[in-house]
Amino acid sequence: MSRSAHPAGPRHADVLPEGHYSGPPADLNALDAKVWSRTVSRNEDGAVTVGGIDVATLAEEFGTPGYFLDEADFRARCRDWREAFGPGADVFYAGKAFLSRAVVRWLHEEGLNLDVCSAGELATALSVGMPAERIAYHGNNKSVAEIERAIEAGVGRIVLDSFQEIVRVAHVAERLGKRQPVQIRVTVGVEAHTHEFIATAHEDQKFGIALAGGEAAEAVRRALKLDGLELVGIHSHIGSQIFDMAGFEVSARRVVGLLAEVRDEHGVELPEIDLGGGLGIAYTSEDDPSEPHQIAKSLHEIVGRECEAAGLRTPRISVEPGRAIVGPTAFTLYEVGTLKPLEGLRTYVSVDGGMSDNIRTALYDAEYSVALVSRTSEAEPMLVRVVGKHCESGDIVVRDAFLPADLAPGDLIAVPATGAYCRSMASNYNHALRPPVVAVADGGARVIVRRETEEDLLRLDVG
Repeated sequence: MSRSAHPAGPRHADVLPEGHYSGPPADLNALDAKVWSRTVSRNEDGAVTVGGIDVATLAEEFGTPGYFLDEADFRARCRDWREAFGPGADVFYAGKAFLSRAVVRWLHEEGLNLDVCSAGELATALSVGMPAERIAYHGNNKSVAEIERAIEAGVGRIVLDSFQEIVRVAHVAERLGKRQPVQIRVTVGVEAHTHEFIATAHEDQKFGIALAGGEAAEAVRRALKLDGLELVGIHSHIGSQIFDMAGFEVSARRVVGLLAEVRDEHGVELPEIDLGGGLGIAYTSEDDPSEPHQIAKSLHEIVGRECEAAGLRTPRISVEPGRAIVGPTAFTLYEVGTLKPLEGLRTYVSVDGGMSDNIRTALYDAEYSVALVSRTSEAEPMLVRVVGKHCESGDIVVRDAFLPADLAPGDLIAVPATGAYCRSMASNYNHALRPPVVAVADGGARVIVRRETEEDLLRLDVG
């Protein structure tokens, strides 16, 4: 049975129980700054603007559905994380959240490192000159070809996820005449407060090497003996969309305990500790995420305290925010197609996208906000379910929210906080064409990932 935990409830619920959703907001036209990117506002005509451009203009030029990314906000969040952790720590942007060549350039310019987990992500990073030494390579089943590409490129670290990978990476490195810096990913037995599919540090899951039973200590012993590996640290990632720092405290304590064990047994103090990412963002007004400076202060204090207690030098800390940087920077813009009122229940609002551009609601029961953005309205609020145009009853974008009762076909609505995982997990279900990603800044907009075309689909279909 699936756990019911933020940000997802029971995965197979058909209709949410009475009282699941909060009442209508006091002002349907208000835009909660926690949920929207920093340059989003309404103009004097009531239309929402981002980067100085109104949504009607964006829709006319780039079409709907589309992801509109606030470049100034993205860059500001990069700086917030880098400045919060300071020069004595490393911030690796988790590319799986959303990656494109433009994003890699922004990361490079703003001084962040990059975490990749596939050959495609690595190729994207290298194609625009991201220094390989600032790239970390993750994954629970890296192929020999992927490992060869990463080592030949000179990536700064490879995160070892299994006993097989310890040997595999060492053999490839030795064959290439290299000594590859690596970290060992350990599962520390922490149940993060999140959905079971995105909680990654309890023992019963596919990632990492268990701390329990001495397996992680054995992995360290093996890695230290292999000439092709330079073991630089321990990696731990406890989950995603986490608001409570208590899990990080337990994780840090257990990882530092392993560092002390390594010192006592092998006479080596490993210089790095990576605590992963997974810090949550606000998808709705009820969410209350921490700011980067609060997170940095907490993690530095936790690690410093545990190392002092163990008599260890404090290692260099790394973190891997992905969603926390890109998630709030983008919204998805849709055009309303049909409305279907169900008396006593809700009104179904169908839009021109759906689960092909945002699978997270169907996959995790993730909760989102939604707003009428092409105009303001003084109409009464109505309870709606925003759904897509795919042939699935589970094709839901926003399960329960309030929109004005005068909503009509042709109106533009937007779902904020869709910068992370929506385009990354987008599909061609029903042969839908994946939407473009458009960067908006200082009154200008440009496509950074173009909309797919029918020619793109047919080119792959060899007949």
